[in-house]
Amino acid sequence: MSRRYFGTDGIRGTVGEYPITADFMLKLGWAMGRVLSRKLSGSQARQKSAQSTRPKVIIGKDTRISGYMFESALEAGLSAAGADVSLLGPMPTPGIAYLTRTFRADAGIVISASHNPYQDNGIKFFSAEGLKLADEVETEIEEELDKPLETMAPNQLGKAVRINDAAGRYIEFCKSTVHNRLELHGLRIVLDCAHGATYHIAPNVFRELGADVSVIGGEPDGLNINQGVGSTHTERLSEAVLARQADLGIAFDGDGDRVLMIDRRGALVDGDEILYIIARDLHARGKLNGGVVGTLMTNFGLAAAFEKQGIPFERAQVGDRYVVERLLANDWLLGGEASGHIVCRNVQTTGDGIVSALQVLAVMVRENAPLEQLLDGFDKTPQSLVNVRLPSGTDARALLESQALRQTVEAVEDELGGSGRVLLRPSGTEPLIRVMVEGRPRFDVQAMAERIANSVETLIA
Repeated sequence: MSRRYFGTDGIRGTVGEYPITADFMLKLGWAMGRVLSRKLSGSQARQKSAQSTRPKVIIGKDTRISGYMFESALEAGLSAAGADVSLLGPMPTPGIAYLTRTFRADAGIVISASHNPYQDNGIKFFSAEGLKLADEVETEIEEELDKPLETMAPNQLGKAVRINDAAGRYIEFCKSTVHNRLELHGLRIVLDCAHGATYHIAPNVFRELGADVSVIGGEPDGLNINQGVGSTHTERLSEAVLARQADLGIAFDGDGDRVLMIDRRGALVDGDEILYIIARDLHARGKLNGGVVGTLMTNFGLAAAFEKQGIPFERAQVGDRYVVERLLANDWLLGGEASGHIVCRNVQTTGDGIVSALQVLAVMVRENAPLEQLLDGFDKTPQSLVNVRLPSGTDARALLESQALRQTVEAVEDELGGSGRVLLRPSGTEPLIRVMVEGRPRFDVQAMAERIANSVETLIA
């Protein structure tokens, strides 16, 4: 069957528009509970009693106001299907991945639209292992969504509890991912929590490790998540680092699975650069155990830097799901995206902004070097990204296959020769075509990207 609901990062939508509504959330919780119950009922190891076959699901959320409504709807649907629910409240997405394993839950759910504004929302799912749900499980859930909702008998309904120490547990986990003697005393850090799910977690982690911490974007009101702050808006953080003469700044997105950094000069350090710092350190210490997975958007210069250092490198499709798939297939430990989604499989199962930032800080302390110095050996290739918004109903993939557009792309590729590349892809979350061109400094990659974008706009006019 075709996949109608699940994308590469769970289910996304806008409040009040199909499919993300309270009614849909109720049905989704019920469908997931049904699938989990069926799987547990078929497990001989868990058939000792009726209680042992009741699935356990934990639910966390970011700080957007719609999370309260959707949390209640999911809880009701899961309970109606006979699943027990543990509510964690505001919690970073990677915290749910960790706590799903810690509480021995059968699945974890995060109510979040990540770096999007408060009007949007979405659902992310984790398996018992803290990984994204398998495709076959998502397909089973979609099949259940087509069936009429049937509530379990009163004595078979699931129960719900609220876990009050979830934040403390996750804080201790984050600290445990670096050496127990790591101390950040003397480091002045500005954190940007995007008015999101890290607001009550990240400041405590870095303060408890000894850093002098200032915070912006740490006062969520349900409507201001990602609003002019966070990893998609780093201008305020850069200004704060300079004004406070800090050693660095750290910016998270709304659900805390991405991180970008600002060096002491106010310059942005993106996900490719963070990936380089961590990989170079692990490789130098003989702990990389393989290579690094990037994506089609990973900077040309990063691949070149890894080649010089003898570090294997592979590109995956854009999206953390695909990065993790390639890491698991290769049994490698490190991968990520320029957007700041960094996966350190040696310490976490998914992208984790706080954990990734700690890995970088540990390198700074070990080498007694400022952030910008850790980028020696990485010459980033100039890159330009232009987004073209598509009218409703446009077939993006058919558009990308048009002969006129392909001719424009081929002309730019001929100009670049072997010193750059072109990438066109539809956005996974918005009605956009993303046009990326990168090449050596002698090329005007911005003009090249705009030329291709103009070709796209001509086709949709």
